[in-house]
Amino acid sequence: MTDAKPKDENLCASLSGRIEHLTELCGGPGETARKVGVSNTTLQRWRNGEVDLSTSNLVKLADAAGVTVEWLATGRGKMRADALPVTEDPCGHQCPCVDTLGNPVNLTDFVFVPRYNLKASAGHGLDANGEKPIFSMAFRRYWIDNFLRLDPHNLSVLSVRGDSMEGVLNDRDVILIDHADNTPKEGVYVLRIDGDLIVKRVQRKPGGKIGIISANEAYDTYDVDMNAPPQDFAIIGRVVWFGRQL
Repeated sequence: MTDAKPKDENLCASLSGRIEHLTELCGGPGETARKVGVSNTTLQRWRNGEVDLSTSNLVKLADAAGVTVEWLATGRGKMRADALPVTEDPCGHQCPCVDTLGNPVNLTDFVFVPRYNLKASAGHGLDANGEKPIFSMAFRRYWIDNFLRLDPHNLSVLSVRGDSMEGVLNDRDVILIDHADNTPKEGVYVLRIDGDLIVKRVQRKPGGKIGIISANEAYDTYDVDMNAPPQDFAIIGRVVWFGRQL
């Protein structure tokens, strides 16, 4: 395990310099101010050394950047109370958690969503038996919490196969699904029909029915009566994001 060190130790000899360094670690002034709970103007005054920080603000800033209060206040001691988290490669070698540029990565900033070894067919459906996650995909926790506003525990990732949703979701797209949203309303959903997973646009209709609609006009639209749904029919969840390789 390694302790993250500033690139320019002379810069970090002063409190304002250390604050400047922490601003970089947190992802810039805007993100730092948000994490600490102050305005950008206040943070800028700290970075310029124009005002003295109160003890409570020192603690907030240290917590936001994951450093010790002692190091932030005095420049002495370890910058981080704990060394960087490490993972092990297949050979058992310990590897610090860093990005491709060697910068430390705080794993708590991410949500790791299971990616399942299944494909939601945008065609005629694929077998949904044997559901098993094959790996996880990392998403920014801030994005999940503040933009999607979803519970990470209700999310999973699948890939799309087929052309019935072409133009909306294409073959081999990756989709993020919110399993908590399984009440039919307007939107794109993953459904289970006769043991197969399919992804379709859902439209509510009078009388408790929903329309199952493909974006590709070559595929027929049909209705499902939610008052008496087919035996093996379920709304798995709503599609809230997709990724595509160009």
